[in-house]
Amino acid sequence: MEALVRQQGEWLMGKINCSDDMLFEKTVSRETVFEGKVFEVEIKEITTPEGKTSHREIVKHNGGSCILPIDKDGNCYLVKQFRSPFEKVMLEAPAGKIEKGEDPLFCASREITEETGLTAGKIESVGSMVATPGYCSEIIYLYIGTELEYKGGTPDENEYISTVKMPLKEALEMADNGLIKDSKTMILLYKASRRLGI
Repeated sequence: MEALVRQQGEWLMGKINCSDDMLFEKTVSRETVFEGKVFEVEIKEITTPEGKTSHREIVKHNGGSCILPIDKDGNCYLVKQFRSPFEKVMLEAPAGKIEKGEDPLFCASREITEETGLTAGKIESVGSMVATPGYCSEIIYLYIGTELEYKGGTPDENEYISTVKMPLKEALEMADNGLIKDSKTMILLYKASRRLGI
């Protein structure tokens, strides 16, 4: 794998083993230009590695948690909901925004019940992901929930969700075939399949 590295005013082609200092941008100033309920937008003035001034538009987000419930028979539980940016209903693993100061594990535990009515006796952390590192600070924490029990759901106000139960293998095929497009859901499906040997 190769990368372009700017050095002394010339582009050089080199292996990806250069130090982070050669790529690091220095933040000079920040200005918040939008504050909403879900995220903020800030403009950063930065100095590039070669000393030039530039700007970055950053979406500041508290982050989220996503959990894939899997029962003892190998079925997973996903949710269908309308996603306004795409004007379509999408199939995803239960997920939600982390409230300020909230523990990501608690958020995952809350979301699985709110969106599916299930509780998980065991919740395993399987890492985290960044979906759009080019302009958004959101980190999504990933979990697999097992030892499931139905308690009844309480969706948020103005949240309309339908739970879908299907074999994990079928969900994997939908991800492979492009029928599941949500990145956090796809990553969880692939991580779960490796753990279960599917």
